[in-house]
Amino acid sequence: MAQVPRDEWVTLDGLSFHCLDWGGSGQTLLLLHGLASTCHIWDMVAPILAQNHRVLALDQRGHGETDKPTYGFDFASVTQDVIGVIDHFGGDAPVVVGHSWGGSVALELAVRAPKAVKGMAWVDGGMINASARYPTVEDAKFEMSPPDFSGVTVESFMDRVRTRHQGAGMAPGSHDVVMANFEVQGDNTIKARLTRANHLRIIEALWDHHPTDLYQQVQCPVLIMPARQQNDSSTQERGQRRLMSVDEAEQQLPNSKTVWLENSIHDVPIQRPGLVADLINSHVADGFFG
Repeated sequence: MAQVPRDEWVTLDGLSFHCLDWGGSGQTLLLLHGLASTCHIWDMVAPILAQNHRVLALDQRGHGETDKPTYGFDFASVTQDVIGVIDHFGGDAPVVVGHSWGGSVALELAVRAPKAVKGMAWVDGGMINASARYPTVEDAKFEMSPPDFSGVTVESFMDRVRTRHQGAGMAPGSHDVVMANFEVQGDNTIKARLTRANHLRIIEALWDHHPTDLYQQVQCPVLIMPARQQNDSSTQERGQRRLMSVDEAEQQLPNSKTVWLENSIHDVPIQRPGLVADLINSHVADGFFG
């Protein structure tokens, strides 16, 4: 099993894209992180998957160690990035696993380049419909904008993380994964790797992304893996919205299956990595993706 991944760099249109190559053989799995995250969100899932599959995890444009231009955050551009990475590594079409916004990228990819994708697994993602939730794009940017980390020290940030994840049963090493989203500056304060301006550009792209217009065009199988906490009253409203979104996707996608991740938070890849990996493994083995 590949415990330590290899850093790979792919140059596309003059930009350098960072990937973690976890090795393995068999069906290729391309792992896409969510908004303001990095390829390290998969650090505990990928080594399990790599026991049976070829596994790659990508830092998308503006994120992680990939270059950070101030342009190209529309879905046409980010999906072209992923196509370039797929072409670079070659082989058969991958199953694309997307967490959160990464699922939205996978959805657009499957519609824009159907031959490039064998199947999709959406890990609490793929169904973001910002324009259906917020009255205006400015409202969406206000509600979905990142916190201001100016002057926040590493220690105080880690205290925030521990408080936020208290009682969620986070897997060992999850704090390191969260810290990978930031650079530590000389004064021991943190700086998000995804700039605020680029974060807002992605929200603008999400405003123009309408998943319900795309579902019926998807030709590949889709494994929907939404997270929920049924016993947490504070998440009930969000849970109802998600239930409606899942129902909408199930009705319109030509070939889909939903497996609810019970007692799970949004960042389930670092909360319950074994669950996420086992579900993907079993559905590949059972031939769900063809």
